[in-house]
Amino acid sequence: MNRPDSEHYHEGKIDVWAFADENFNLDECIGFHRINAIKYLTRYGKKNGYNVRDLEKAITYIQKLIELNQSEMKEMQK
Repeated sequence: MNRPDSEHYHEGKIDVWAFADENFNLDECIGFHRINAIKYLTRYGKKNGYNVRDLEKAITYIQKLIELNQSEMKEMQK
């Protein structure tokens, strides 16, 4: 998965996505990725104009939501 590549997302020793996966339940992880997708979609056209990067970031979070959904469906089928 193509995660946000800005350097400030990867400073320090904590990877926020890994932290969420390890410390939040499924509903909390869904909320985390959902709100970030919404953030980038609503920011599109407002910060730095109509830049594709905001849309790409939104897609990244939406892809993670799809992965979470698929994982949950597999668990339910067990």
